[in-house]
Amino acid sequence: MALLDGKRALVTGAASGIGRAVARRFAEEGAAVACLDLDGEGAAAVAKEVAGCAFQVDVGDAQAAHAATRDAAAELGGLEIVSNNAGIGRLLGMEHVTAELFDEIVRVNLSGTFHVMQAALPFLRASGAGSIVNNASGSGVRPTRGELPYSAAKAGVIAATLGAAQECAPEVRVNCVSPGVIRTAMTELLFQAPGLLEPVTEATPLGRTGEAEEVADVILFLASDLSRYVTGQNLVIDGGMGLPQAGIDTVLRRVLPYMKPEDQSG
Repeated sequence: MALLDGKRALVTGAASGIGRAVARRFAEEGAAVACLDLDGEGAAAVAKEVAGCAFQVDVGDAQAAHAATRDAAAELGGLEIVSNNAGIGRLLGMEHVTAELFDEIVRVNLSGTFHVMQAALPFLRASGAGSIVNNASGSGVRPTRGELPYSAAKAGVIAATLGAAQECAPEVRVNCVSPGVIRTAMTELLFQAPGLLEPVTEATPLGRTGEAEEVADVILFLASDLSRYVTGQNLVIDGGMGLPQAGIDTVLRRVLPYMKPEDQSG
């Protein structure tokens, strides 16, 4: 029996990247999937691939997000799972961030996540065993240079997840994931520049960057009954990249091979 047999799932940001990987993974495990995205054609293409349904929506628009969520629930005949992946970002120094850009990044990443959670809650509660998995970011745990609005919005997603986990229990579990450097359309430029990401792989214990499918597998775990006693958690998916202490780790890595047991004697 597949992990999501008989389940009905709504996936935002489903047209590409992690959202697309999630829609595919959910369908592989037996779920009926509603694909939501601002890119209506992309959402429709993924929906066709997974034998699901598609809705074009700007999740940052509260009214539109509520309407699309209701329509998706009606099309599927209910909801047990929500995977919030819709998001935008911009690499830009703080002094160059306009008020409009800041508001837009927060509107889509944080407000959009809230709107869909709020709209889906009655349907998830009605199912008796609902699960929400929000896509935050490693930048929400440790803010990244040049991504102040994005980092702030994703930190808000983590806080909103923990708050919702308290309010929505016991009928609905709410968790989130915080991916590190994952190859998607949003990060593709970093991967195209020769050698640019070498410091990342060198600082990552697992020695590489991640793939969207690897994030989707963790989201599947949190969405399924395998995690039925897990709520209010933020799972970091970064290959251990957040473990080394900046600066000193490079020094210690160079020194450690030369350290012998006798050097430690007191």
